[in-house]
Amino acid sequence: MFGRDLVERTVERARLRGCALVQLTSGKHRTDAHRFYASLGFAASNEGFKLVL
Repeated sequence: MFGRDLVERTVERARLRGCALVQLTSGKHRTDAHRFYASLGFAASNEGFKLVL
C-alpha cells in the first residue's frame, strides 16, 4: 500500500535524523484515516480548536 509505505519511510527517516516525535493532524470525521494512523502506531493525543472568520 502506497500510503503505508510512504508514512513508514518518512517515520524511519525522521528517526535516523534524530527526531523524537512525529505529529500529524486529521479531522474528527475521518475515522478511516484514524484507523490507518493507529495501525501505524500513532496514538490520538490532542484536541484542536479553530475559529472561522
